[in-house]
Amino acid sequence: PPLAREGHFTVNFTVTNLLYTSALRNPNSKKFIATKKTLTYLVSVSQVPLVAMFLLVLLFIHCDLTGFLSWQLDHDRDDTGVDAICSYRDEPSDRKFNRVIVYHELSNMTNGITKLGHYNLNSQSLYING
Repeated sequence: PPLAREGHFTVNFTVTNLLYTSALRNPNSKKFIATKKTLTYLVSVSQVPLVAMFLLVLLFIHCDLTGFLSWQLDHDRDDTGVDAICSYRDEPSDRKFNRVIVYHELSNMTNGITKLGHYNLNSQSLYING
């Protein structure tokens, strides 16, 4: 039987209660490292509800936050955009990666794209690119 390959997709969203600062531009800063660790945990499969686990766990491997960027949603502050690359097993079976399912599951686990742990999200900012 053919072996599974690893596939990748990007996840982007904006955190509205995390002020973007120069420390988030520096991958060696304590703030970057701590924020990356927290957000990586929050988007990991361990946080996905059981129903989503049934749909995704056989395919999903992990997400790696690749960086933060300044995102101005209003004129007086810079919110923090989050970029991540996620990996999955591209199985040669009926179970195929479906970015629509991933989008809906991430939407469900973030209360309609509004909360991720103690972070508030811009509800219009979630983007999944397969």
